[in-house]
Amino acid sequence: MEKKRRSAILALILACLLPLVTFSSGFAQDNGTKSAAYRSAVNMMARLSPEERVGQLFLLTFDGREIDQESQIYDLITNYHIGGVILKRVNNNFSGPDDTVASTYDLISGLQNIEWQAHDNLIETEEGSAINDFIPLFIGLSQAGDSYPYDQILDGLSPVPSEMAIGATWNVDLAEKAGTIQGSELSALGINFFIGPSLDVLDITYNESGDDLGVRTFGGDPYWVGEMGKAYIKGLHSGSNDQMAVIAKNFPGRGSSDRLPEEEVATVRKSLEQLKLIELTPFFQVANSSADDPELITDGLLLSHIRYQGFQGNIRATTKPVSFDQTAVDLLMNLSEFSTWRSKGGLLVSEDLGSDAVRKFFSPSGQNFDGRQVARNAFLAGNDLLYMDQFLSTGDANRFETYKKTISFFIQKYREDQAFAAKVDASVLRILTMKYEVYPEFQIEKVIPNESRLEEIGNETTFSFDVASSAVTLISPEIDQLASTLPDVPVYGEKIVIFTDEISAGQCSDCQTQDIVSADSLQKAILKLYGPRGSGQVSESQFTSYSFADLQDYVDNPFNRVELETNLSRANWVIFVVQDNNSDRPGWDALQNLLSDKIDSIRNKNVIVFSLNAPYYFDATDISAFTAFYGLYSKLPSFIEVAARILFQELNPVGCSPVSIPGIAYDLITVTTPDADQIIELMVDDSMNPEPQAEGTETAEVPAVEPLYNLGDSLPVRTGVIVDHNGHAVPDGTVVKFILNQQGENVTIQQIEATTLDGVARTSIKLQSEGVHEIRVTSEPALNSQILVLNITPEQGTVISAITPTPIPTLDEANGMEAMESPQENVPAEETEKDTSPFLEWLLSSIFAWGGGLLFFFNSETYAHIKDRAYVSISITIGSQLTALWLILGLPGSTERVGAGGYASLLIVTLIGGAIFGFGMHLVVKHIIGFEKGR
Repeated sequence: MEKKRRSAILALILACLLPLVTFSSGFAQDNGTKSAAYRSAVNMMARLSPEERVGQLFLLTFDGREIDQESQIYDLITNYHIGGVILKRVNNNFSGPDDTVASTYDLISGLQNIEWQAHDNLIETEEGSAINDFIPLFIGLSQAGDSYPYDQILDGLSPVPSEMAIGATWNVDLAEKAGTIQGSELSALGINFFIGPSLDVLDITYNESGDDLGVRTFGGDPYWVGEMGKAYIKGLHSGSNDQMAVIAKNFPGRGSSDRLPEEEVATVRKSLEQLKLIELTPFFQVANSSADDPELITDGLLLSHIRYQGFQGNIRATTKPVSFDQTAVDLLMNLSEFSTWRSKGGLLVSEDLGSDAVRKFFSPSGQNFDGRQVARNAFLAGNDLLYMDQFLSTGDANRFETYKKTISFFIQKYREDQAFAAKVDASVLRILTMKYEVYPEFQIEKVIPNESRLEEIGNETTFSFDVASSAVTLISPEIDQLASTLPDVPVYGEKIVIFTDEISAGQCSDCQTQDIVSADSLQKAILKLYGPRGSGQVSESQFTSYSFADLQDYVDNPFNRVELETNLSRANWVIFVVQDNNSDRPGWDALQNLLSDKIDSIRNKNVIVFSLNAPYYFDATDISAFTAFYGLYSKLPSFIEVAARILFQELNPVGCSPVSIPGIAYDLITVTTPDADQIIELMVDDSMNPEPQAEGTETAEVPAVEPLYNLGDSLPVRTGVIVDHNGHAVPDGTVVKFILNQQGENVTIQQIEATTLDGVARTSIKLQSEGVHEIRVTSEPALNSQILVLNITPEQGTVISAITPTPIPTLDEANGMEAMESPQENVPAEETEKDTSPFLEWLLSSIFAWGGGLLFFFNSETYAHIKDRAYVSISITIGSQLTALWLILGLPGSTERVGAGGYASLLIVTLIGGAIFGFGMHLVVKHIIGFEKGR
């Protein structure tokens, strides 16, 4: 009887645990830092109804700022238990420009209070405490930087530049600072769900439609995009005090796309293996769960609506958009680089399911769009959170009706389909765990930030200028040619005409329109710094400013714009401030049209172009018409100020483009390879060395250190920081070869390949044989390095010294030295001609000596006796051989010989030596003959 009772109790326990097992399937939570959040999520899950669980899956948008009990968003929060909302400028969720910060704080606080008040009933626990089933909303925002159009909040926050501007600085500290500012100020408003940063690798830099990512990416190198992304994410986490979930976009990368995925589903012809090399690399870096600093790791990934042809190797097969393709998502998440991150709670968030791209894909005719099935497909593909904006099914009155029908459909599926329910529970557990990571306690006072923090917002005044001054890039001409093409700055009295591609926008549809970039923005910046109230270098009367719409009007109808033509003809300076190729702006292509139709109007003038967007919209012919072309990558006011300072040569352009620029043949892949002109530092790896190494590797020779390694040991060596053509550390994974030779012999004993980490490569070399050895490194195309000389003896161990070779000149430098008749000894011998071979010298001189002797013997008929000819011939031969031997042995008076000229000089001197000896013997013979005749 007792045994049966125990069995019944055990069965009851298992039955109670079964729901937990069900909703935790597919979600493996470790016992690390997230275990407390996970346990809290499990406890919360146990109390939630199916309706409350399903509601957590949905991130929805709403219109306006009204959130009273009559509003749609109030209904969705209280009755449909949605997981969060996304705030958007185009949906008029913000007011402005004067009260944007305060009204946004009130809106977000009001949304959270709606959820709090919907759960004001307290539940008594067994311990006697009261629990409120309040679950904070995710309040999401995409704030990509660079103001309009990719920032949602245009006013009140500290300005943050575009990702590409940050990328052009190549400074991860600035990327982290940008994230810190965003994290601090947005979390002070109550934003806890940040959609960004973009980790797209900009592979395609230009297409005629203008549908490119532009400045919404850190650049075109996978390694640097990942490094910048990690730093930015760390800043978001630290700036928000870890009260913000960061969702990196646009997974798995759309940098190779030729169109904007918001508008149309793009197809990219790449396999999974190809994606690993470029597009996926930055995502690998931010999903690295083994990273020392957990703040570097993204909390979620935004799945993009992009499809791939040949994804699994078959070039004939094309995936569905990845956000709807379960097979593709499973393949990606099962990669070792993502599997641990996913198992530890990494969220997958769908891109907007209401976008034009999705609507066109599922309903090309636009007549039969079923939102319920679209949402179901996206969820089954693997998305935990379903983001919906203008999500409207055919026949529904508005998108809120579609929202509610879709949620109700999911609830019905949950109740009817156990597998579907298990998948919902697994996703909800991830969502709740993430919310507990952001808010360890679900209490309203912990969720709504203290209003006093609003005073901290908008106070960062120097960061944008720091980025601008570090990012500005001279695109054309080369920096060493600028002084000759643009020797001076505008001076008092010179006429200056400025054309600006202006942009204006409002915080909402009924908000006051404000100038983002106006026609006179640059003029105002110049006058502020260098006008009468500044340094007094120019006056206001020198300037005339026009918009690009004015410029296009002049190109189309020159007779209607006589005043513009007159000002242009009198101008000494013509300056263009350009944006991207967005055809929605009037006159966006006015400069290209001017260059093709009326280029004579700007000939023989100083033509300066400042690009406030991506720098690759002009081809080589266009750029040839510019006196100077600068990339600024952002249109914030501080970047306009930097343009003014650059024009007056107060600042130097120190940035480097993070993307390829076909118009000047600037190829990023080549630029990020090791600089061939550098001498790579090479040293014993101090981190592995039991004794400190001698310093001073900058000198020609480092004093030998005490022997530390014996025959048979492994010698740890490392390079210094290997730099690319822009002077930055080469990307991680750059191949470096460590080569061990025996000194004096061009035979490789060992060659070990290693890769760089933070620009440095490390390896260990086995000391296998006695003698003097040399270690050097190469990292193509950089082939010159310091040399470690190892003197290995059984008795003394290994004595190590370092030698820095003379830099090998480039081809241009060598040609320049030849033109200036520089001393040949400045060029290493191996780069010109090799030293002569002693054996070959002896062989040639012997042939020459015997040949000379025999030649004399058979052509000396003046001698009566054959023995006299023989004496002289042998003297010539012996004299030639002795002379050659003297030179070959390097005895006093001999000189160094190289190449063919060395052999020629040896033979000439040998001939002279033989002639002297022969002539001496000739005199002796004549004397003997004369003596005999006298007798």
